Amino acid sequence: MAHVYFHIDLNAFYANAEVLLDPTLKGKPLVVSGFTRRSVVSTASYEARKYGIHSAMPIGEAMRLCKDLIIIEGHYSYYYELSKQFINIIKSYTKLVEQASVDECYADMSEAILKFEKPLDLAWHIQRRILKEVGIPCSIGIGPNLFLAKMASDMKKPMGITVLRIRDVEEKMWPLDIGELRGIGNKTVPFLKELNINTIGDLANYKNKADLQEILGNHLEDIINRCYGKDDSELITEYSRKSIGISETFLDDINDYDELKGIIRKLSKRLSERMRYEDKSAEHITLRICYYDFRNITRSNKIKGKAIYSSEDIFLEAIKLFDEYWDEGEPVRLIGISMKDFEEFNYNLFNAEEYNKYETDNIIDDLNNQLGLKGFIRASSIINNNED
Repeated sequence: MAHVYFHIDLNAFYANAEVLLDPTLKGKPLVVSGFTRRSVVSTASYEARKYGIHSAMPIGEAMRLCKDLIIIEGHYSYYYELSKQFINIIKSYTKLVEQASVDECYADMSEAILKFEKPLDLAWHIQRRILKEVGIPCSIGIGPNLFLAKMASDMKKPMGITVLRIRDVEEKMWPLDIGELRGIGNKTVPFLKELNINTIGDLANYKNKADLQEILGNHLEDIINRCYGKDDSELITEYSRKSIGISETFLDDINDYDELKGIIRKLSKRLSERMRYEDKSAEHITLRICYYDFRNITRSNKIKGKAIYSSEDIFLEAIKLFDEYWDEGEPVRLIGISMKDFEEFNYNLFNAEEYNKYETDNIIDDLNNQLGLKGFIRASSIINNNED
C-alpha cells in the first residue's frame, strides 16, 4: 500500500505562543530573542517578517529594519507544554509519529485517511483542531514520502495545506530557489549559483556531475534524487535519543569570564527545560568549547551520586568543566552542553522530596509563563538570601 505522509509545522510557533500569553501583541511585529548585541532572532512574527526580519538574524539588524519591533526573551517551558498538546493531538490520529522538533512532526496517515473521503479532509480537520485546542496556526504538507511532505508544508504559510506528488515535482518544486531544497545548506548555495544553478530544476538538469561532485561530495546522489521527488527515508517513531544538547554560536568572539559564565548559566536553563519536557534526568555531561580559530575541545564527566535535570545542577557541572579546561583569556566563538545516559524521572517513596521540588519548579514556571511575570519564586530562596 502506498504511504501518505503528513508534515505538520506550527507557524511562527514561539511568536504565536507569546500572543497567547499576551493578546495585545496580536498583529504587531515581534521577535523572540535575547537582548544583548550578540543575540539573534529565534522566531519572528509574520508582521515582523514583512520588514525582512527572519530567524538567525542578529537582533541589532532586526531593530534597524523595524523601529517598532517588540523583543521578547521567551517562555520556553510554556512552549514545551504547547508542543506536548500538539503532538498528543497528532497521536490521536496515528501512532506513527516522528517529532522532528518542538514545533513540527511527521506522521504516517495511510490508515487514518481511510476514515475520510479525501486526505485534504483529514488535514483540514487536524489544522482546525490544533488551532482550536492549542491556539497556534499550522501548515500541513502531504506527500508519498517524508521529503515531499516537508517541502509541501513550506510552500504555503500560514495555515496552508499542500499536496505534493511525484508528478507535481516539475511544476511545483523545480521553479523554487535552490536554497529551498532540503539538504542544501546556506554555505553551499553560493557555489551552486556560481555554476548558474539558481533553481531546483537547474540542479535536476545540470549535466556536469564532476562539478557537482566537488560541491556536494557524498551527498550528490541523494540530493539529485530529491530534485526528482525521490526519498527513501523512514519514519522513526519510537526511539530514545542518545543525548540532548544545546549550543550557542556568538556573533563576536568572547574572552570575558563573567560573560561566558552567564552564557553557560543560560544554556543550562534551556537544557533543563528540554529535559523536563522529556521527563528525563542524566548521569553524564559534555561541554564543548570552540575557540576563535575553530579549535574545538570536548570534555565529559560522569556525574557522581545521582542523575540530574535541574538548571542549577547542570550549571554547576558545566562550569566545573569550563573552569578546568578553558584556556583562560582565549576568545570563544561557541559553547555547547549536552547530557546523556538518561533515566526516566519517576516518582517513588525514595525520591519524593526531589520529585516534589521538580513538580514545584514546573508549577512556578507555568505561573510565571501564564502571567508573563518573573514574580513567583521559592520561599526558600528568599530565606537563603536573607541568611547570607
